[in-house]
Amino acid sequence: MKKLGAAVAAVAALALATPASAGVLENLQIKVGVSGVLPNESGDPIPAEISDEWVPSLQLEYFFTDNISAELLCCVATHDVTAADGAVDLGEVTHFPPTVTLKYRWTDFGQFQPYVGAGVNFTAFIDDEPPAPLSIDYDQSFGGALQAGFDYRLDDHWALNLDVRRIWISTDVTITGLGPTPVTDSVDVNPWVVSTSVGYRF
Repeated sequence: MKKLGAAVAAVAALALATPASAGVLENLQIKVGVSGVLPNESGDPIPAEISDEWVPSLQLEYFFTDNISAELLCCVATHDVTAADGAVDLGEVTHFPPTVTLKYRWTDFGQFQPYVGAGVNFTAFIDDEPPAPLSIDYDQSFGGALQAGFDYRLDDHWALNLDVRRIWISTDVTITGLGPTPVTDSVDVNPWVVSTSVGYRF
């Protein structure tokens, strides 16, 4: 997590060091903050439990007009995972769930600019650390995403942001070592992602 935080800070510093007059950036907003990844999980046939986590996050938003934009949310989260009401320890899993949404915002409320959005998510499970002697494989996931939030503009460039997303993530989890044969569990993660951040629009 420390390495991720440093990477996010480096990207933000690089972006803010670029002259605001640069044409390629004039419709871009970058937001750096913290996101809570709060799973609303279930498993079939084995109930799954996945921990809530708060992680550094980066959002890149491109404005087509003052009202319509597209946004990419990036973060990496590591969760503790158990099954069967906590009876089975499945260790940790790290996933990367970039989410792209198309947004519409209202700009006639002064500094307060609420918005809604919808889009798609891709989740790659990039690392897992199950306790011995277990071996676990998580399938990648594609799913939908909904979003609502607001920017509170401090001036033409700076803003405070609060954002809530519901993301649909489903994966087939294959567990080896629980018994004589591998066990497959269909897990819906379906997290709420709550983000608070500071934004800079070029």
